[in-house]
Amino acid sequence: MASGKEYLDFVLEQLSGLDDISYRAMMGEYIIYYQGRIVGGIYDDRFLVKPTRSAREMMPAAAYELPYEGAKEMLLVEDIDNRGFLESLLTAMLDELPEPKKKK
Repeated sequence: MASGKEYLDFVLEQLSGLDDISYRAMMGEYIIYYQGRIVGGIYDDRFLVKPTRSAREMMPAAAYELPYEGAKEMLLVEDIDNRGFLESLLTAMLDELPEPKKKK
């Protein structure tokens, strides 16, 4: 099942207080970037983030879910309505995420 554009728009609106949030469509789903780094994505209308140390600490009861078959598990963000929490979560995760690869 592909994710709906409406859900993407809702998540982007929730993250609108952060600078440099972007996304990229991938096979009916959406990869979410913060300052050029992949933080997670929207898969089957679920917002999943990489299981960084900060994300695990901020969401200790979060379920690990597969974004798609064959992928690594990610953390399900359930408190999607809490804009302040989402902004804090992505900000805390930023330094733990790899830098974007340089284009040759």
